[in-house]
Amino acid sequence: MQPRFSESKRHPGSKRHTGPPRIPGQRRFVGPPTSFIVITVAVIQLVGSLFSASHQDSPRPLDALAIMLLLAGPAGLAFRKRAPQVMLPVALVATGSYLTLGYAWGPIVLSLALAIVLTAAAGLRWQAWAGAGIAAAAVITGAALTGDENWPVRASAGVAWAAILVLIGQGIRRRGERQAEYRRRHEEAQKAERDEYRLTLARDIHDVVAHSLSMINVQASVALHVGADDPEKLRPALEAIKAASKESLTEVRQLLGVLREDVPLTPAARPTLARIPELVKNAELSGLRVTLEDHSNHQTVGEAQQEAAYRIIQEALTNVGRHSGARTAVVRVVEAAGALTVTIDDDGAGMGGALPGNGLTGMGERAAALGGTLTLQELEPGLQVQAIMPTRAKGNFQ
Repeated sequence: MQPRFSESKRHPGSKRHTGPPRIPGQRRFVGPPTSFIVITVAVIQLVGSLFSASHQDSPRPLDALAIMLLLAGPAGLAFRKRAPQVMLPVALVATGSYLTLGYAWGPIVLSLALAIVLTAAAGLRWQAWAGAGIAAAAVITGAALTGDENWPVRASAGVAWAAILVLIGQGIRRRGERQAEYRRRHEEAQKAERDEYRLTLARDIHDVVAHSLSMINVQASVALHVGADDPEKLRPALEAIKAASKESLTEVRQLLGVLREDVPLTPAARPTLARIPELVKNAELSGLRVTLEDHSNHQTVGEAQQEAAYRIIQEALTNVGRHSGARTAVVRVVEAAGALTVTIDDDGAGMGGALPGNGLTGMGERAAALGGTLTLQELEPGLQVQAIMPTRAKGNFQ
């Protein structure tokens, strides 16, 4: 059975909610500060009612009780965030009492109207409709008791306004929900981008450091082994160590520059298919006989696909040299029918029942990121690593 590697789905982290308890299903409307609303409504109701009373012949002058009722409605709005279910009952009682006691008509209904809107915006839909229904019934009753022939018109207008206030509140709530959903998706997209950024860096660091250190370790062993018996073989080993350490140092500096945000994520000189013979030459310095069969047109393969192929071959040859004990390996690069196939065969010990490590996982992720697959196949003897990728990603015109 061939194991296949694919990118796993990430689940966005949930944020812990802090603040006062919330009613289930409730969505808070984020608007002006509560203190601003309370003070503004209180001033409008108090000053407006005093002004209206001075121009009306009301049966009852404004007294201390009237002032308390004028301020009670705005005071109820102070519970907008802590206990929104309190706003509407307080406003209904204060407004109803004020009008029933016969005080001068004025902007007393402002706090009631805002209470209906804010209650609906807080997600308390049934309470908002119940409060609006009570207010509408009071308007109809009051209009009918006046004896005016046009009372049905005034009653209909009052009922319509009560319904409109609830609908406004629900519209505000839905708008807040859409904004919250947009922010959530935006945060998830940013998190996914950061995760992919870190994953790319982790793969690059592993590929560069693991390959170079493995090469340095092998060549150092060769130098120690042949140094005393055959000094002529010592120089190639030391040159290989120098070249590998120099290349590794250059690429690590580039990756560190990315972490400091000094350079772009993609290095200026990306590994390409043209550099694969270098990998083969470095692998042969460790005593492994490698045969390269390149049947691809480098001009028709995208840069990202070339880099992935290079890194996959690099990691595969590193694993062959470090773990398999193989003597020979064959690297094939074939381009056909819009697909790039990279195959690495060796005559080593194979996986030996071991689970894939970071290197094999990174190889699978590189292939999957480009819409391809990576498969492992046990041979007799040895192991075959094969990656199949499209030569160019959709929309890639580079």
